[in-house]
Amino acid sequence: MSDLTPPTDRPACAVVIVSYHTGPCLMDCIRSVLGEASAREIVVVDNGNPEETVEELRALAEREERVTLLTGHGNVGFGRACNMGARATSSPYLLLLNPDSVLKPGALDGALARLAERPDISLYTVRVENPDGSEQRGCRRNLMTPWTCLVEVSGLYRLGFKRINLHGTPSPDGLTEVECISGSFLLFPRRVFEKIGGMDEDYFLHMEDVDVCYRVRASGGHIWFDPTLAATHAQGTSDTTGIFIEKQKTLGGTLYFSKHFGGWKNPLVALVNLALWARYALIFIRLRAKNI
Repeated sequence: MSDLTPPTDRPACAVVIVSYHTGPCLMDCIRSVLGEASAREIVVVDNGNPEETVEELRALAEREERVTLLTGHGNVGFGRACNMGARATSSPYLLLLNPDSVLKPGALDGALARLAERPDISLYTVRVENPDGSEQRGCRRNLMTPWTCLVEVSGLYRLGFKRINLHGTPSPDGLTEVECISGSFLLFPRRVFEKIGGMDEDYFLHMEDVDVCYRVRASGGHIWFDPTLAATHAQGTSDTTGIFIEKQKTLGGTLYFSKHFGGWKNPLVALVNLALWARYALIFIRLRAKNI
């Protein structure tokens, strides 16, 4: 047992970290989780990392009994990898944490204390911050619908229409119910995660977080944002190409609208989908010109 292992007189949480060519910040993420007493199980799902990183993870798993490494399956997508990690654990709470996120000290322990007192919380997040300490875009938001997408991209929110992103609005002082949160920190009671069937594996990368928030709310659940606890999310640490990421965002968006809003046969969805693909085409041309 390592010196990082804290006392275990706290609620038990399993932390699942899916990594694909994440870079040095992966170990910073794991170290921050090891400092939390409630993190009884830590599963790192290796979706594809350099061999030296995998060896470092193997060595960590050998000396730290709380850490388990799942590797050798290749890049199976984020949602499927999250489900693999969840199935390898049994704690009553489950945190899906991005590998480029670093918990502020006490963030997970404090979060578990909140959930122990609030059985009405179905999905929970802390304040997700940029490295400069500002609130990150997408940390708390309204649910994505065809209408809110049009409001967001057109700027109609300036006229008072409901928009998606809320990071530019004053932060609440305490626990606040929201419609949607970022996939960088998704904390569930396990019973809720299992009730909704876990992450939707039809998404390969991006939009899984919006989809899971939609399904939590559709099942009668409640999503809460806690500004008193925090994690830093670096973003953009993977060496995956920008073109690939933008394509996955577009595919994820059209899939989400197909699953929940009627797809192309819905005129408003068709308009949004066309806008999504037009945006991707412009980004593709710009990034290709830069050879990214």
